[in-house]
Amino acid sequence: MGGSMDRFFKLTEHGTSVRQEVIAGVTTFLTMAYIVFVNPAILSDAGMDFGAVFVATCVAAAIGCLIMGLYANYPIALAPGMGLNAYFTYAVVGGMGHTWQVALGAVFLSGVLFLILSVLPVREWVINAIPRSLKMAISAGIGLFLALIALKNAGIVVDHPATLVSLGDFGDPTVLLAVLGFVAMVALDKLKVTGGIVIAILAVTFLGVILGLTEFKGVADLPPDPSPTFLQLDIAGALDIGLIAIVFAFFFVDLFDTAGTLVGVSHRAGLLDEQGRLPRLRQALMADSVATTAGAAMGTSTTTSFIESAAGVRAGGRTGLTAVVVAGLFLLALFFAPLAGTVPAYATAPALLFVACIMARGLSEIDWDDVTEAAPAVVTAIAMPFAFSIAHGIALGFITYAAVKLLSGRFDELKPAVVVLAVLFVVKFGILG
Repeated sequence: MGGSMDRFFKLTEHGTSVRQEVIAGVTTFLTMAYIVFVNPAILSDAGMDFGAVFVATCVAAAIGCLIMGLYANYPIALAPGMGLNAYFTYAVVGGMGHTWQVALGAVFLSGVLFLILSVLPVREWVINAIPRSLKMAISAGIGLFLALIALKNAGIVVDHPATLVSLGDFGDPTVLLAVLGFVAMVALDKLKVTGGIVIAILAVTFLGVILGLTEFKGVADLPPDPSPTFLQLDIAGALDIGLIAIVFAFFFVDLFDTAGTLVGVSHRAGLLDEQGRLPRLRQALMADSVATTAGAAMGTSTTTSFIESAAGVRAGGRTGLTAVVVAGLFLLALFFAPLAGTVPAYATAPALLFVACIMARGLSEIDWDDVTEAAPAVVTAIAMPFAFSIAHGIALGFITYAAVKLLSGRFDELKPAVVVLAVLFVVKFGILG
């Protein structure tokens, strides 16, 4: 068995072993296991069944990890992505008034687009055509979008008729528990405690149960019924012209997020070639796109590569066996639905805020000495939380970037793909608003 796995995953060639890969897989899973608590909590706010979304989350993650491990042979794990799940619930369903079935249809179509891109030879051209400053701004903007949602869910920020937002009630014990959870996550991460986010979520949940603020629903049981969301997506409804921008928002964010994660994690693992390119890029993108379409069919928002995979790489993961181990652990997690249902919003909100802090780092990688790069990036980032829409943030960013470059005479820095997208977004705003 060990010899077969060595040959299939090329363990010896990558200087690793079965034991090392298993440890790396467990490490990666513990750093991203918070998604099994957070994703169902967010999507249930869209009216989706919590238990069914829990199953969809685990199954979509397992499918993505298996394809990434067995087909692409990379130690990169996938699961429903943070940011896009919030956009799905609070912007597409809550803000725009679409049904969650239509939103799932839009996620499915974005996955199909991603799948088509994955098999075409233009995939590198598309990825490289988007300015780095906008890529970094989109990542940071999603972080700010998540931060606003996190602060709202925790009760730290509340609405106000005069100032739009105001400070919440710190006399509320759930607010204090949320603050405690966030501080604990930051401290545990600094101390390099594996699974710090999950530990903090469970600790806050335990305190909530002890204080009588949360009902304890158990730890383990048979997996919930997936039928409330299984194959409930409305593809026909998502094909409406008014949803084109939403489909492309899901598509572009997933594309940028996946490309950045693949390159970043592979670089840390020493898996890039001499030119700094990613071997087997097509296979890696296929894993993401198939997982997204399968996840939408199961009943969850966009599935994407997780930057937390870097934790497994630090633990020695170098091959797809790491991802396969993560897949197995996500399937095992199916039996812990009662525990996931016990976790309250004030315990998951700190995780959203912590992820937001990590994603905001993208702002530091913008070229602040070039205002034609920095200004569109800032517009992109701040438009997402203030307009409460990832799609509108991306659109305004592309329009601003193209306009600034044209008016300042920097035509040579404008790539055709950026111009085309900017024009399409202008048309979209002009016709559809």
